[in-house]
Amino acid sequence: MSSTKDMDAWFAKVDYSQARQEFSDGWKQTLKALPGLDRSDAQKPDAAECLAEDVEKTSKAAGALEPLTADDGKRSAIAPVDLGSIHVQTPVVLSPMAGVTNWPFRTICEAYGAEGLYVAEMVTSRALVARNPKAFRLCRFAPSERPRSLQLYGVNPEITAQAARMVVEGDLADHVDLNFGCPVPKVTRRGGGSALPWKSDLFRELIHRVVEVCQPAGIPVTAKIRVGIDHEHETFLEAGRIAEDEGCAAVTLHARTTAEYYGGHSDWSKIRQLVEALDIPVFGNGDIWGADDALEMVRQTGCAGVAVGRGCQGRPWIFSDIKHAFAGDSCRFDPTLGQVGHIILAHGRLLTDFYDGDERMAVHDLRKHIAWYLKGFPVGGSTRKAFMESESLSDVESVLSRLDPSVTYPARVENKPRGRVRYAKKVHLPYGWLDSRTTTHSEREQLFGDDPMDASY
Repeated sequence: MSSTKDMDAWFAKVDYSQARQEFSDGWKQTLKALPGLDRSDAQKPDAAECLAEDVEKTSKAAGALEPLTADDGKRSAIAPVDLGSIHVQTPVVLSPMAGVTNWPFRTICEAYGAEGLYVAEMVTSRALVARNPKAFRLCRFAPSERPRSLQLYGVNPEITAQAARMVVEGDLADHVDLNFGCPVPKVTRRGGGSALPWKSDLFRELIHRVVEVCQPAGIPVTAKIRVGIDHEHETFLEAGRIAEDEGCAAVTLHARTTAEYYGGHSDWSKIRQLVEALDIPVFGNGDIWGADDALEMVRQTGCAGVAVGRGCQGRPWIFSDIKHAFAGDSCRFDPTLGQVGHIILAHGRLLTDFYDGDERMAVHDLRKHIAWYLKGFPVGGSTRKAFMESESLSDVESVLSRLDPSVTYPARVENKPRGRVRYAKKVHLPYGWLDSRTTTHSEREQLFGDDPMDASY
């Protein structure tokens, strides 16, 4: 943009209706019918009864902190977290995942564990500024979603600031998270995601520009980071301090390096180091497969809350389990196959709304979720194949009708890793990226050049 006047004129022409969606009462009824939402207090075991068992389960893990207990011997509740004007009663975050955390999945997770933060899948700043229709679709939120959390990805501070201004001008979100944690090669080879904090000048400038736009509007900005590119190029402590200095309300640390991708076990000791180094809240991320893992991460690291990614794939009720665990009780939801089937159909109906009535596209999207939902259940290869060949919700319902609804949730997969598990791999970076901690003029020209992939999906 050649001038502030030109920029103002450009923003005045943005059609934000693409980021809106008409909602009927149907979506609300779909969510209300989810199984496992109507558990009464009478069904909850007393926290004191399960405290000894909880402590025994976690006693083998490393960590110097004592179990989270109150003077009366009961499990202590985890304190709420304030991010600017946003009060997070249950400090648990649904981590943004591309192709997963659209509003249908978010609202299901929210229905089970309300009062957390449920972050939309990553939106590319350049695509939003270019008014890409899919970028606007990813900015859609259901009426129940408050606060509305949106994650922006960018490398160019100017473009990312423009995207943030669109969020403000169009009232697209109440909270902005910045992605500095993605390890995917097509992102890091452009200097983005988890590669970007290595260039401390660029990292600082990008955060500063976004906070400068969002803060006057009362929109808190947070940052998601990794430990570093690898263990010889760790950046998390410096990045955390920069984020705090530039006005971020909180930082989430995925306790793996870019090179470690999603393999092995995340190093929770790094989370504790960051907690000790910062005054703002730190959310821990990595290997939260169940409520006990969430409690153990808080116990070991002192983090203000946890962020759940792959652990909720096919298990949106994990947010209910964590909510109860953080409140100090041991109530858990172990659905039967029939109840999981109801969740699958509800998910499919919501996805149909998301795709503006295109049921075929919705079912194609649902297929990967079905594989996650059914993980560990003895349904057989032919049944799984039939699900993967489904083209409509009636096809999905027909296959579900063949299953035994009384089959209980398989203990062998409960609280176990799920989703993609990939081990150490070569990190793809721009040429000469590690030669210096700051960007040169030529590097910036190369990074900020027009790339059509940045504006498309």
